[in-house]
Amino acid sequence: MGNMNTKPAYTTSELLSVMCGRAMSDGQIIFAGVGVPLLGATLAQNRHAPHLTILFEGGIIGPFIQPGRLPLSTNEMRTAEKANMLLNATDVLALLQRGYVDIGFIGGAQIDRYGNVNSSYLGDVSRPTTRLPGSGGGNDISSLVETIVIMPHERKRFVETVDFVTSPGYLMGGTSRRDSGLIAGGVLKVITNFCTFGFHPETRRLTVQSLHPGVSIDDVLTNMSFRPEIPDGLETSEPPAAEELEFLRQLDPQRMYLR
Repeated sequence: MGNMNTKPAYTTSELLSVMCGRAMSDGQIIFAGVGVPLLGATLAQNRHAPHLTILFEGGIIGPFIQPGRLPLSTNEMRTAEKANMLLNATDVLALLQRGYVDIGFIGGAQIDRYGNVNSSYLGDVSRPTTRLPGSGGGNDISSLVETIVIMPHERKRFVETVDFVTSPGYLMGGTSRRDSGLIAGGVLKVITNFCTFGFHPETRRLTVQSLHPGVSIDDVLTNMSFRPEIPDGLETSEPPAAEELEFLRQLDPQRMYLR
């Protein structure tokens, strides 16, 4: 982060968790995985969104994660602490189809200017250079609800065109997503360790919304393979507050995810 004079008092994971949590509102239903999305959702529950409902792909609805008891996956019972319901994965994914979920979180290896995400493979389809984990619930989430993408800000990840569209964003921009039959959802934000992006309401191109503390626009552009939209009067993200960091560190004292 080029113009930082001193090392920040928080880690990248802490920064991402705070920015992630601030993107959620009270009363929302959130489809979250473990790691940063879970930390952000639990932070939001405990600070400004007490009626936030967390869903896990494994079938658990409405848990309240306890400090020091973070789950390693969405399929273990620590994700069920004080949960409202325990369903199977098919029933939980059906909630996406029926329009009950407000925001889902995804990540991946590549993202392009229209928010399409690749988590399938790198290289040519006939001979890929790298096999990736695949979709999981990523395609279901991105096809059916508004998504927030959590992504390290690296040039190799922010590419002109993804090698494969695992999780659709705005496809080719404009109205192409809706024209393709994906009438719900879309990418709400892309949160990186450098900035937060939104999308232009007409072109659907990636647009810088705010720079995180100590980051310049040159830092953002140098670490991308394409140029995003840059509005006038660019904002700076509010840095993580001491209270937010204290809660996260109590939540994850073993630093499983707050590395």
